[in-house]
Amino acid sequence: MAQFGFENDIHSILKLDMPITNAPMARWQRKASSSNTSGGLSPGKSANASLSSSKTPSKTPGKNKKQTPSKMGGDRFIPIRNSKQMDVASFLLSKENEPVDANNTAAASENQKAWSMSLNGYNIEDAKILHLGGKPLNAPEGYQNNLKVLYSQATTPASIKKARYISSTPDRILDAPQLRNDFYLNLLDWSSRNIMAVALHNSVYLWDASQGDITLLMTMESEEDYICSLSWTKEGSHLAVGTSDCKVQLWDVENQKRLRSMASHTARVGSLSWNEHVLSSGSRSGHIHHHDVRVADHHIFTLMRHSQEVCGLKWSPDGRYLASGGNDNLLCVWPRVPEGSGSYDNQAVRCWTEHQGAIKALAWCPWQPNILASGGGTSDRRINIWNVNSSCIGSLDTQSQISSLVFAPNYKELVSAHGYAHNNVSIWKYPSLTKVAELNGHGGRVLSLTMSPDFSTVASIAADETIRLWKSFEVDPVKKKAKERLAKSTSSVIHQSIR
Repeated sequence: MAQFGFENDIHSILKLDMPITNAPMARWQRKASSSNTSGGLSPGKSANASLSSSKTPSKTPGKNKKQTPSKMGGDRFIPIRNSKQMDVASFLLSKENEPVDANNTAAASENQKAWSMSLNGYNIEDAKILHLGGKPLNAPEGYQNNLKVLYSQATTPASIKKARYISSTPDRILDAPQLRNDFYLNLLDWSSRNIMAVALHNSVYLWDASQGDITLLMTMESEEDYICSLSWTKEGSHLAVGTSDCKVQLWDVENQKRLRSMASHTARVGSLSWNEHVLSSGSRSGHIHHHDVRVADHHIFTLMRHSQEVCGLKWSPDGRYLASGGNDNLLCVWPRVPEGSGSYDNQAVRCWTEHQGAIKALAWCPWQPNILASGGGTSDRRINIWNVNSSCIGSLDTQSQISSLVFAPNYKELVSAHGYAHNNVSIWKYPSLTKVAELNGHGGRVLSLTMSPDFSTVASIAADETIRLWKSFEVDPVKKKAKERLAKSTSSVIHQSIR
């Protein structure tokens, strides 16, 4: 108790609102002393009445307003700022951003409750009308809210949809020295086993995208000869190679062994396409040959409609149609190869002449097998979308030479490779053909495109002797898991129905 008394004495000495004996007299004290000395009367109503009666009234009678009584002691409020208050303020500011300790918080709440009960007779937390702290109480079990909800804090799928990011830089760049800068050749293809084949002058190289290994598959005997086209089988185990000496070679990639060399053309073979066991090849002569690789007499059919080099050749995903594009600006669609041998002319299902340039870029839609996309050369520069059962259903002027087209099924988009004058890769939304992105970086015209087996990456090869891998079509992991789960459930249902 003596200690508390000492502290009270110190605080009373340090308080600033105590009268100061040696200081000059305050203004209100001077006014009070002057009024007392002049009148000599005690403050009362008589003195005030005599003074008021001697003066002329300045206000209208009957409208006297009650004046606010003035307080003795000045017109300002000076708060008490002793050292104890400053220490408390400093403590609160310094401890404000510190993490809250759960044990200390619980102890403080218990202390506060005890003080409240002793001072007020009740807990002050229970007396609050609005309690803003803590989580709301759960509704009773079985309660149903019949009110219509107009607004909800839960995020809708549209609001949580993230914008897709497409990198403007390639994921990887590979060197391709001695690449032949020829618009009419097809020198790049990616297998279903994730192995990319590229033709560099008279050699074929294999790049394992999973391991990064590079293998030399074959080299032509003559230095003057060169590779013109490449095409993988659907299984990815065999590779067809078209050469400038009018031959088509078939290679076993795993064993690095040439299985056979098929000679039937009279000019270089610039385009190849597989349909099961049938290999179709297009040459500079304008002829298209069908080869049955299972038999010794491989040449089973010849298609003759083009008058110049066949630079584009693609079988549809379902194997029903073969699309061919030539330097004669003619686009043809041929039916499935019938059994037998011989040649048939003018038997194309469709022949379109709308393009005004060479047609090398051809791509079938994977999710709509009857839809074909074609691109024209420098004189045309247009992407046309065709329905095999009708006619052209869409067209777009790209303002640049089109050398290759591929569909990206992960996002249902169309990818185009361009030569003069853009020398880039463009991504278009299908079927609106609105531009999604441009992939720039090549120093020369882009000659060909190919898609990875998981459809997440497109590879482009250009005259600047580089191969650039653009990882622009990665699937959202959540959607990917959902698709895999759906595929597993579908397969299990199929197995159950078979059993």
